[in-house]
Amino acid sequence: MTFGGHLEVLRRMLFRIIIVVFVISGFIFYFKDKTFELLFAPSNWDFVTYRYIEKFMHLLGSSFTFNEFHVNMIATELSSQFMTHITTALYLGLLGASPYILIELFRFITPALYENEKKYSVRVAITVYLLFVVGVLMSYYILFPISFRFLGTYSVSSLVESNITLKSYISTFTTLTLVMGLVFQLPVIAFFLGKLGVVSSEMMKRYRKYAFLVIMIVAAIITPPDVMTLILVTIPLYLLYEISRIVIKRIEKKKKKQAN
Repeated sequence: MTFGGHLEVLRRMLFRIIIVVFVISGFIFYFKDKTFELLFAPSNWDFVTYRYIEKFMHLLGSSFTFNEFHVNMIATELSSQFMTHITTALYLGLLGASPYILIELFRFITPALYENEKKYSVRVAITVYLLFVVGVLMSYYILFPISFRFLGTYSVSSLVESNITLKSYISTFTTLTLVMGLVFQLPVIAFFLGKLGVVSSEMMKRYRKYAFLVIMIVAAIITPPDVMTLILVTIPLYLLYEISRIVIKRIEKKKKKQAN
């Protein structure tokens, strides 16, 4: 195929992706009440995460319960609610269309791959998507609700009342979900670094302590300054580090077997 032919295939692929994203975004835009009910759920004092934490504490014999809280949400600009509705629908539409986007990208690059590369690419694409979903779910059920609870109820004085803008809420929500989705790609990055021989399992084992410290610093940056949230984020991030080390170790074993 000529260069112009590749561009034409790429154009058609992008056109199909845009159509799918806009169709899904249209459905999300239409079902406004349900969409924002799900988006605002982590801001409620009785969110499911808090209930499960309370149940777990009760199993341990503690009478711990979360205090009820309410944070007012406001819109300070005339068009902010409508524009937020549009941008949120597009963001969720892109998120919802991500499996289709991966399929289209795979179909585009497949002709240039060898058979063994096709097998790897399918596995990598599925792994990337699943890890991204896990990161998004962690943000939705753990990181964002706890962050919102802490930052939304934090007060320097009883004279100051917290009123969170809709734009600030959605911006923080989308940023955290995207960051966690990307952070959870660590095993995939480790896979490619291991394939290239840039990183070894022995190196990751040797610098484990330093990695744990870096992970804690990163967790402290993306979470509110409380110990509970720090622990909830640090543990899965460190587990991702260990999973990445195991992935690289398996690659090294496979290379040795092939060399013999």
